[in-house]
Amino acid sequence: MSVPAIVDSHCHLDFEAFEEERDEVIARARRAGVCRMVTISTRISTFPRIRAIAEQYDDVFCSVGIHPHQAGEEAPVSVEELVELAAHPKVVGIGESGFDYYYDSAPRDAQRRSFTTHIRAAQETGLPLIVHARDADEDTAALLEEEYARKPYTGVLHCFSSGRGLAMRALDIGFYISLSGIITFRNAEDIRATVRDVPEERLLVETDAPYLAPVPKRGKRNEPAYVAYTHAALAELRGVSEAEMAAATTRNFFRLFSKVPPPADLDLGKAA
Repeated sequence: MSVPAIVDSHCHLDFEAFEEERDEVIARARRAGVCRMVTISTRISTFPRIRAIAEQYDDVFCSVGIHPHQAGEEAPVSVEELVELAAHPKVVGIGESGFDYYYDSAPRDAQRRSFTTHIRAAQETGLPLIVHARDADEDTAALLEEEYARKPYTGVLHCFSSGRGLAMRALDIGFYISLSGIITFRNAEDIRATVRDVPEERLLVETDAPYLAPVPKRGKRNEPAYVAYTHAALAELRGVSEAEMAAATTRNFFRLFSKVPPPADLDLGKAA
């Protein structure tokens, strides 16, 4: 491949929305140039199903963790349990975990306990932490920094929709910023303004499928193939060609998710 393919760094292939046509969804992603997909865990109770999907497809990998929405209802998981589950060759990240104060589906103290556990599992495994943050910028930044001071680790702010302050503080500790279809939305100019200032070597793209389909698919069920629209919008926003943006975001993905093997014929080029 003279130009790197693109990657969907965050989707939910285990969700019911894909149950009837998962094979077709993955085939469409491949035709769209998506060379790797990471299907993200939201519950430990359903993790075996997520892992089985990753095992079924060579180009699909997964994470292990509990979404903040489920932090109050899933049985508490220990650092040691997460580390053990993460030893599987298809598990390439910890999470998604974090704070969600918009829905407040779980008590905030439960979210904090769960988030701290996930951070410490990332510290122990060396795998990237996948962070969900909504209406919780200060608490998210403070905990990430506090734990980084205790022991360095790496990760990504997934589906970035937060303020500039959280983005810059996360970048300061070596995190990456992942962009979803939100950057194509008309009312997302503040997010686009922040994204213009993120170093190229820290950018990723994702779908968060089946949610947040980008324009021109907005309002439809999202799927990994649609990451191509987000990628094109990001290239336009940054004022570079799609080929240059593909080279950067794909290279960044394999740097962060270093447990994922790249395709044998993929030319990752030189670092920016």
